[in-house]
Amino acid sequence: MKDPKPALRFNGVKVFSATMAQERENLGDRITEWLRTRPQVEVVDTVVTQSSDEAFHCLAITLFYWEDLAAK
Repeated sequence: MKDPKPALRFNGVKVFSATMAQERENLGDRITEWLRTRPQVEVVDTVVTQSSDEAFHCLAITLFYWEDLAAK
């Protein structure tokens, strides 16, 4: 049987971001909840990005995932 994802490493991207301190602290919980409600999703890569200026600090967590669309 052929691999259903032969050349594709991912077929979906989800970005979670926050600028306020409380939002940044809760970012992990938001990601966990998103994943919990999507058992058909397999995270294949993650990129964490931080940026800031004089007033704001932004944290972004980008998930690259393979979603088994047949399991929906």
